[in-house]
Amino acid sequence: MASSDPSVMIDLNGVRFSYADRPILQGIDLTIKKGEIVAIMGGSGGGKTTLLGLMAGRLKPSSGSVTLDGFDVPHLGKKDLYALRRRIGMLFQFGALFTDLTVFDNVAFPYREQTDLPEAMIQALVLMKLEAVGLRGAHRLMPSELSGGMARRVALARAVALDPALMLYDEPFTGLDPISVGIIGRLIKRLNRALGMTSIIVTHDLNETLRLADRVIVLSGGKVHRDMAPDEIRETEDPFIRQFADGLPDGPVPFHYPAEDYLTELMGS
Repeated sequence: MASSDPSVMIDLNGVRFSYADRPILQGIDLTIKKGEIVAIMGGSGGGKTTLLGLMAGRLKPSSGSVTLDGFDVPHLGKKDLYALRRRIGMLFQFGALFTDLTVFDNVAFPYREQTDLPEAMIQALVLMKLEAVGLRGAHRLMPSELSGGMARRVALARAVALDPALMLYDEPFTGLDPISVGIIGRLIKRLNRALGMTSIIVTHDLNETLRLADRVIVLSGGKVHRDMAPDEIRETEDPFIRQFADGLPDGPVPFHYPAEDYLTELMGS
């Protein structure tokens, strides 16, 4: 089904999701335009990665709708969902490279699995993607021979191998030194523009996010707490955002996990 607004990449309406009896998302309304770089931030366990799973069709909402470029993701059949996922790239938190494959073969993997391209063309495309992330010269190395930042760049080259329309990043800066964080951030922005992609980044790295994103979506209590421009994050006096941005132990997010639920369960009432 074609979208009535061709400029919209993702549209979520009234999305709810629970793990067993534990509600995670409690009515998410969110629209993301094509070409945007949108960061999703919030406390741990607040549903950020769950949102990525819903967008990619790995999870289905309890209620509400999830559309990606006009397609009703939760109701797609296996064949159509597989076809849609070919238009989605994913950079996992720690890269998830195949440890027994070289850098070259890691990046070649999507071409070999999902296309019928001749090997000579695959070789040219792989070297082009590695050149884009500054690692053409590392194509013969094994993942164990890479630094953390280099491994993340190889994973990024693999994620964009098929020129996806949508890129999903799950904590792309975790575990990296400040120089590597800056390199990955610049690559995300440059590739988003060069390939005409839409990028969604789940991250806790506030400083890099404010340099990189067009919009920042802040989740709290299973809902969209704020949808802001980066400059607004710096200036807001919102207690939750200030606690999150400044790393304060006291604020709207309590230090202690509520004990009442445990005591109720323990007492059998």
